[in-house]
Amino acid sequence: MRYNVHLFENEGNSMSPGKTATLNLRINPVLKEAVRVAAVRDHRSVANLIEVLIRNHCQAIGVPIPEQQTLFEEDSDE
Repeated sequence: MRYNVHLFENEGNSMSPGKTATLNLRINPVLKEAVRVAAVRDHRSVANLIEVLIRNHCQAIGVPIPEQQTLFEEDSDE
């Protein structure tokens, strides 16, 4: 099974990007349902919960996440 995770702009939230990307991934259906239930309980979309989990994990293992505008400034310099 293939699941699409869409990340959408959320105005007023500094953690949300101004531009979005689509992430296609395969996931065990049991895990997908667990994520859906966790998102509902946390009053989040599945995409937002996954983004928060990724940010938390990266922070925990020391992987920096640059501001989005910084990423695009680097791309335009080339």
